[in-house]
Amino acid sequence: MKRRILVWLLGMLPALAGAAVSWQPWSPALFEQARQQHKLVLLNLAAGWCHWCHVMDHNTYSDPRVTAYLQQHYLTIKVDQDARPDLANRYRDYGWPATVIFLPDGSELVKRAGYIDPDAFLSLLQTVAENPAPLTDTPTTRPVTQHALSDTLRHSLEERHRKSYDQTHGGLKLAQKFLDADSVEYMLLQARLGDGTEGERARQTLNSAARLIDPVWGGAYQYSTGGDWHYPHFEKIMSVQADYLRLYSLAYAQWQAPEDLARARAIRDYLLTFLRSPEGAFYTSQDADPIPGQHGADYFSLNDADRRRAGIPHIDTHRYSRENGWASEALVQLYQASGDKQALQAAVQSMDWILAHRRLPGGGFRHDQQDPAGPYLADSLAAGKACLALYQATAQRHWLACATQAADFIHD
Repeated sequence: MKRRILVWLLGMLPALAGAAVSWQPWSPALFEQARQQHKLVLLNLAAGWCHWCHVMDHNTYSDPRVTAYLQQHYLTIKVDQDARPDLANRYRDYGWPATVIFLPDGSELVKRAGYIDPDAFLSLLQTVAENPAPLTDTPTTRPVTQHALSDTLRHSLEERHRKSYDQTHGGLKLAQKFLDADSVEYMLLQARLGDGTEGERARQTLNSAARLIDPVWGGAYQYSTGGDWHYPHFEKIMSVQADYLRLYSLAYAQWQAPEDLARARAIRDYLLTFLRSPEGAFYTSQDADPIPGQHGADYFSLNDADRRRAGIPHIDTHRYSRENGWASEALVQLYQASGDKQALQAAVQSMDWILAHRRLPGGGFRHDQQDPAGPYLADSLAAGKACLALYQATAQRHWLACATQAADFIHD
């Protein structure tokens, strides 16, 4: 009992230490308040599962010098990027955490990616407050003039695909190794069309990426550092679970390799055990850290009983349409590849709940119960694709109607 109380108190320390920062939600009213008070606006765009977000909360936003300067010169916003896809998409290249500083009119002054230590952060805050010059790198958009790939562009993309492949470790040539769903699905497609090289690359990548599947609870960690697959960061995000489940199911349908089916089932089991609500809808993610800000390598080396004794890492219990659509479509893929009725039933229950609690008039879908900036394309698209997959698997026409209405909503 004493151990549990100590673990709970340690887990509360980051929140208590960072309490001096007066975080507010994103709103136009806050920018008007900043104008009236002649202050800048700082956005801390973070994620509940993010290790370095926790570290920055604990080390930087709890530093008395930082909190005092913020209070004097800034209004501060904290947003969960999973809850606000519009902000997450805009600042994805700077996360997580993403730090963005604005003038009261919304002009961007600074965009920074990842953890910033207290000294560097205080220097940044002071520099920007003393010389608030807006950024000039606003992206431009170009209208589409061609609706199909030209031969030249297609060949260029194919060449980039080939050159991006890591011949030694599989996957992409990146310092962070993760299962890139688009490139692996393209490899599987090309292999089905007879390209043996792409088949070998898909096989190598899938075998290598399996090292990021939790051997105790199932589920896939987000990525590994160090340029190989041996140094995982332990957060389990729904997008990663859905990609793993769908790709290993596709691979099993293509090659009938027992290891691919076992890996897909390990993801299924994790979803059903840890990320499913009592009503059948799926939660969003599980934290990387058993204690926020403390790296989880020692914890995730434990067996099931010892992990549970130490406490389960935090689970984000929001039930978003997008994440449920991703999970359900992937579960249907497992059913179609293997006849797994448990997977199909879970997909049906998930989408039944989403239809009952997240559907909008006209056939679209909300992100959450309240949607301050929605509706978002991703929610209606993911839910519509899941409904279409369920129609393909069951031939029940209400799923076809759901998919059709979602498509009409997007079009309108």
